[in-house]
Amino acid sequence: MKVFERIGPPSPPPSVGARVSARTRIATWRVLLRAHARSCGIRVAVALLLVLACHAAMAADTPLPRDSVYQLDLALTDQDDAALRLRDLRGHVRIVSMFYANCPYVCPMIVEAIKRTERALDDDARARLRISLFTLDPERDTPEALKRVQSERKLDPMRWQLERTGLADVRKLAAVLGIQYRQLENREFNHSSALILLDAEGRVLARSSRIGEPDPEFVAAVRAALAPP
Repeated sequence: MKVFERIGPPSPPPSVGARVSARTRIATWRVLLRAHARSCGIRVAVALLLVLACHAAMAADTPLPRDSVYQLDLALTDQDDAALRLRDLRGHVRIVSMFYANCPYVCPMIVEAIKRTERALDDDARARLRISLFTLDPERDTPEALKRVQSERKLDPMRWQLERTGLADVRKLAAVLGIQYRQLENREFNHSSALILLDAEGRVLARSSRIGEPDPEFVAAVRAALAPP
């Protein structure tokens, strides 16, 4: 059974182009910075670094859209025990979902569904995609537990983030993402399975609950979101 929803027009929203261009340029300038440091010396590198810092500050100060998931102000900790805020995920097209480390059936299928989506992309698009999995079970899913999942599932640490928030904030995040769940007496969870595609500003572009097999329409939405402006 498949549930698929597209929100907005089929073409990429402005945030994937003009509104996100500042952050895209920042990533490009990082590459240029390294290249100039090697070829032109330290003075050019320092100058580029100052430009990069200015544009990073401008991007950080740009208000989020009202319908952005990142309007929810949450503190997160990732699998490397690094602290961040939910809004810090801004700047990349991202697939998000919710899971828990001890989940025996559905959560591994969610991970595999995302991997299949990745494999359907070309190399350039795959390099631009980011994935965030938020745990439903922050009491047991410590950074060490999340790191273990990342290692066992062979998840690229440059693009996959496994994150936990406070117990009270899990429900807020699930509500914003449209994911239903409840904890059972044995401390396992019943939860809906969903892959949610966000644009770089945190707006929902598409979602799918088809995890047993590839979802061509969801893959097409991911490709469209990652297409160059």
